[in-house]
Amino acid sequence: MSIALELLEIARKSDATLATAESCTGGLIAGAITEVAGSSDVFDRGFVTYSNAAKQEMLGVQYQTLEAHGAVSEDVAGEMARGALERSTATLAVSVTGIAGPGGSDHKPEGRVCFGLAWGTFVITETVEFGPLGRSAVRQATVNHALRLMISKLSPQ
Repeated sequence: MSIALELLEIARKSDATLATAESCTGGLIAGAITEVAGSSDVFDRGFVTYSNAAKQEMLGVQYQTLEAHGAVSEDVAGEMARGALERSTATLAVSVTGIAGPGGSDHKPEGRVCFGLAWGTFVITETVEFGPLGRSAVRQATVNHALRLMISKLSPQ
């Protein structure tokens, strides 16, 4: 079973609806979810906010947060997830912002991705260092991790 199919089945059982806010993946998470037939009963919408301006305009990410922490930060990932939740009918939103490569810096290396997950009044964030796997591999690892984050939130404890 694909990760996306597993997510959709769990979301249906828990009456959850989903939204995504994506930067470095450029819509791949939404694409993975909507690749599964029948996903429209669970998936509300995806925001592709590659530029800082898009993050601000579409998701309400604060200019001050971007200036203080940079786009690749848990602070921005949290605001992206919260913004996606507030600007959709979803009950669970995931966000990703990172450096897929090539490139990066000593301070923010290639393969660093920050994730946000928002539901109700809660937001959690985390950073994963996938390493310099190459652009495609980092993006795919990011998609898989984001789907698993949503699964873990919706799965019965």
